[in-house]
Amino acid sequence: MTALPEPLSLWVDTAPAPDRTGVPVPGSADVAVLGAGIAGLTTALLLARGGRSVVVLEAERVAAGVSGHTTAKVSAQHGAKYAELTSRHGAEAAKTYAETQTAACEWIAATAAELGIDCGFTRADSYVYTEQEKTVDSLQREAEAAAAAGLAATFTEEVALDVPALGAVRTTGQAHFHPRRWLLGLADEVERAGGTIVEHARATAVNGPVVRTSRGDVVAGEIVVATHYPVLDRGLYFARLDPVRDLVVAGPAAGNAPPSGMFLDADTHHSVRGYTEAGTPMVIAGGEHYRVGAHVHVERRYRRLADWADTHAGLHRVTHRWSAHDMSTVDGLPYVGRYLPGTKNLWVATGFGQWGMTGGTAAGHILAARILGEAHPAADLFDPNRFDSRSVLGLAQDNLTVARYLVGDHVAALWRSEKLDDLRPGEAEVVRVGGELVAAHRDEAGELHTVGAHCTHLGCLVSFNDAEKTWDCPCHGSRFGVDGEVVQGPAVRPLRRGPE
Repeated sequence: MTALPEPLSLWVDTAPAPDRTGVPVPGSADVAVLGAGIAGLTTALLLARGGRSVVVLEAERVAAGVSGHTTAKVSAQHGAKYAELTSRHGAEAAKTYAETQTAACEWIAATAAELGIDCGFTRADSYVYTEQEKTVDSLQREAEAAAAAGLAATFTEEVALDVPALGAVRTTGQAHFHPRRWLLGLADEVERAGGTIVEHARATAVNGPVVRTSRGDVVAGEIVVATHYPVLDRGLYFARLDPVRDLVVAGPAAGNAPPSGMFLDADTHHSVRGYTEAGTPMVIAGGEHYRVGAHVHVERRYRRLADWADTHAGLHRVTHRWSAHDMSTVDGLPYVGRYLPGTKNLWVATGFGQWGMTGGTAAGHILAARILGEAHPAADLFDPNRFDSRSVLGLAQDNLTVARYLVGDHVAALWRSEKLDDLRPGEAEVVRVGGELVAAHRDEAGELHTVGAHCTHLGCLVSFNDAEKTWDCPCHGSRFGVDGEVVQGPAVRPLRRGPE
């Protein structure tokens, strides 16, 4: 396989968007929605249709963040989900979850047709398969649990992918689409319904009804935090979410034959789906996930994924590659509802794992219903303030990982002896300059870029992502450009400028 291209999402590349960076920040609105991804825009549209004045505040550009960097499966089959859901939360909870995700899929289908949004919405069967004998029994149980929850799920030994699968859970009636075209269509409809969308307006704080942004303040009766990773530290969401990145590669399908279904390896988490762009059948493959900011060579992982997709999915030439940012909760259910038990006007939607297309859509429906004073059958199940005693161990384990990075990286830094002059073109390192730690990167042209090495969220040391040329925090998933500017929260302040 030839050299990999520079990272660029297929969805962002093939769906140009109108420029909303010049839209002024309104002084007030009934509802302020922070984040113009799938959860934020769905919430905004439903509230605008419900008669509320809505402003959507986006730190970057519409659908250019997490929702524009996904494999975009619109499916209620969320991996091997339902056996665990049933065991942990009960059969009724699993049924409610399945109904909510299915309803989200069908709403997307109906709304795309209603509004004429050409987002490539395509029905496809979804498969979770295994190549390992030890996993076959668990997939058989998963098929039974998913069927009991109401999905059209069965166990099968037939998997139409070039892998030695021993069995799979097949769920019919699922779908995939072009997420950015879908979201740009939603954004247009939000504006037609009277809402306002403002780009390059990063929310930095919420004080009562006031949302403070990089471009001015907004006073709102209700505030929805749909920034993927909640940017407000109240509620300790940063301690209750596990940040992971999945890599994605895409390109023309060998022999013009894209996969006819959607496939996920239950053990390795390799993922495959098809797509057709401008008449060209394509393969989209994902996998090689890792914790954000972990000390790994991301570029090597991209190469491994491309090699796997070449061998098993007919992807012989990569034209696009990108990475998806996922947040998982300690009990496997998203957090959707009141930000804190005592807050009346502050709401949150986060923790969709790898399934934000239906998860974020469902969150929009739950939040809109609650803000409009209506009941929703999944409100209690997704309540962010629920307590599950079994989650305590998972929470402790996640935060031990954070502590290991927070303490271990600082201890290791005491022994760093690299010098800025030692960095060669293309290299990056956290180095000690005098009494401070500096994140230094020398680009291919030889120019040195230095910023402070401490994440502005809670002070963990950042680590370099050699594929996307970002400084990533291993503690809570914040990401920064080599110039120190925030790429992804929960951090809202840039890294400070470093010495040259």
